[in-house]
Amino acid sequence: MTTTTAPASVSTEPGARRSMVRQLAADSGYVLLGFPIAVASFIVSVTGLALGIGLGVTVIGLPILAGALYAARAFADMERLRMPIVLPLDRIRPQYRTTDEGASVWRRVVTPIADTQSWLDLAHGIIKFPISIFSFAVTVAWWAGAIGGCLYWTYAWVIPNDPDDTDLAELLGLGDSIGARIAMYTAFGLFFLITLPVVVRGCALLEASFGKALLTGVAEMRNRITVLEEQRRAAVSAEATALRRLERDIHDGPQQRLVRLAMDLGRAQQQMDTDPEAARRTLDEALTQTRDTLAELRALSRGIAPPILVDRGLPSALAALAARGVIPVDLTVDSKLGRLEPSVETTAYFVVAEALTNVAKHSRATECWVVVSQEGERLKIDIIDDGEGGAHLSKGHGLAGIADRLRANGGTLDVTSPPGGPTEVRAELPC
Repeated sequence: MTTTTAPASVSTEPGARRSMVRQLAADSGYVLLGFPIAVASFIVSVTGLALGIGLGVTVIGLPILAGALYAARAFADMERLRMPIVLPLDRIRPQYRTTDEGASVWRRVVTPIADTQSWLDLAHGIIKFPISIFSFAVTVAWWAGAIGGCLYWTYAWVIPNDPDDTDLAELLGLGDSIGARIAMYTAFGLFFLITLPVVVRGCALLEASFGKALLTGVAEMRNRITVLEEQRRAAVSAEATALRRLERDIHDGPQQRLVRLAMDLGRAQQQMDTDPEAARRTLDEALTQTRDTLAELRALSRGIAPPILVDRGLPSALAALAARGVIPVDLTVDSKLGRLEPSVETTAYFVVAEALTNVAKHSRATECWVVVSQEGERLKIDIIDDGEGGAHLSKGHGLAGIADRLRANGGTLDVTSPPGGPTEVRAELPC
């Protein structure tokens, strides 16, 4: 055990140090480069805002104000490109208000003035300036303290020592010798060096978090609303499709059998007095119809929410589903997979059940493989068959219903099915 774990600990420490050095370099570059950008943005924003408002009573004021907003938008786009260096986020650009083709000049001038995000960009260009000054000053001071203190011994010998001046080391009671000064400033340098990654990281996060709040916060909220609306539409579509299919299955199966059962019982009632033997045969047929109807109702209930899924969880339900498959199914379920949220288990069961149904009906496959695994907060389902391929997500096909059900629960579906096969259906679901 010792021989296997020791090399891993040794190999991870240099990697952690390299990662820390890279992050320190990225944060330092972000803060140091952000200062001149903030200065330019502040000058352009304040000047354009002041001139635009001051000349607002004239015709010239509105174009100047619109130009200031467009300039602030350019600086904001530059900041959006830089923020992923510090924050782990995707590059999101808001949807600005635009004008139609052929719009008048004044309509184009007024459009950015009426856009909320443009004013947020302008506010960012103005308010970020004092934040950038603070971050820049602290970062430069910490770098200077770390470098100057740790390297003090290299240039301490050339610094003249005026006997009339009292050095800090002497004030602290360390004496006025050069050795005391080197020891003190080296200790200061080590303090700045040790705390440098934390301090610089804090300064970078201060700037980037402020930029995220003003420059991408509204866009992220709108994107989230769009995703929720798509999930709601997908949920409505999936439920409507499931209800139509259930209605069709009941009409084509149990309902027809119940109609025939009623007719058989009526015929048996009429035959009871005249031909008891025929009535007995009719009752036997009615009993067979009753058993078949119950079997179909059980099959329909398993398609909605099988009891084994509720009682024993997803692995057992999938095992029972694979055992009932028309073609051989090789099922592999992650041994670490435990009980999940009921909606997640139901959706995963529906995905596998519908996919296996499609394989049995359309693929002409001889074997199928189902792999279910959990990676972090994602449940992954892979269904692969050796059929003839050609599956797609067109509306009206079974895979479209799977995609809607997954999208309603925040999942995704990818289908790879070239002509001639094989077909690979990959589903991911947050769990």
